[in-house]
Amino acid sequence: MAKIYYFCGHEQFQPEELVKHAVLAEKAGFDGVLVSEHFNPWVDDQSSSGFAFSTLGAIAVSTERIELMTGVVTPLFRYHPAVVAQAAATIDRLSSGRFILGVGTGEAINEVPLGYKYPNYKERSARMTEALKIMRTLLDGKEINEEGEYYETVHVKLYSPPTHKIPIYLAAGGHKSALLGAEHADGLVCSVKNIEDTLNELVKPARAKANELEKKDFGLVTTHWSVFAADSEEAWRALGPWRGLRAPHRNTIVEPKLLQQEADELPPEEILAKYSILSTPDDYLKAYSPLIEKLSASVVVIQATSQNRQEELIKMLGEKVVQTLKSL
Repeated sequence: MAKIYYFCGHEQFQPEELVKHAVLAEKAGFDGVLVSEHFNPWVDDQSSSGFAFSTLGAIAVSTERIELMTGVVTPLFRYHPAVVAQAAATIDRLSSGRFILGVGTGEAINEVPLGYKYPNYKERSARMTEALKIMRTLLDGKEINEEGEYYETVHVKLYSPPTHKIPIYLAAGGHKSALLGAEHADGLVCSVKNIEDTLNELVKPARAKANELEKKDFGLVTTHWSVFAADSEEAWRALGPWRGLRAPHRNTIVEPKLLQQEADELPPEEILAKYSILSTPDDYLKAYSPLIEKLSASVVVIQATSQNRQEELIKMLGEKVVQTLKSL
């Protein structure tokens, strides 16, 4: 049975709002929350940028049942992987063992503004391989004392270790990342735009590699972007904080103002076409059920934005969508 998560987006909502949303999601029957981790948002005019680890700590002590997951944090530049492991262990203790660590190789928008270079994928992949080893060793309660190509650890150990084995999931946007996750992580995080592409390019190769390595519980967390709106006009207003996410040069532009400018130069319908615009429970069931039925996802994340209707959306999903998705 798949678990259903709600997405808490720091780029749209202030942290105190996200804590309220997480509490509502728990009451609505969601199994967990996926919390975004960014330094910069996607636009300059309608945005926020809370510190995800603090928000997760507040959610941990404000809820009792739901799982908490980063979606996703980059343990390569702004954070040494040992610091990410320390943060993960702390949140796990505060939540009584409900934390899952989602990691990824990052984006220029969050690293370059702080003075870090954003290298090519080959280096980012090599850094991630080292980082995963460091985090896994520490989260398993062991000491690490190594000088790698990118990171050095000198008798590092977590003195506030996690209360359970924390799974580490790797975000995969391409074939190479999928195989890296299969080899060194416990599962993948995939943002699904096209079901068949995700299945053939990411999921099948990763599962084949995981089977080859005899990983029996290799997981799959799937996300899909939707807009809760009655029509395209409302949808465009709801996409205000996220419109830079679909800017053509989002991988190289590092200023939210410039991402916003590039997005606003495009016809609104071009950006809207990249999202599912949904308004009813049936719409949501049709949009998200294929993630379970075709991809066999272990977790489905409803990643949805709205124009001042988020609490209404959470309640509607809890009453008419979540349980049906779980039963598939």
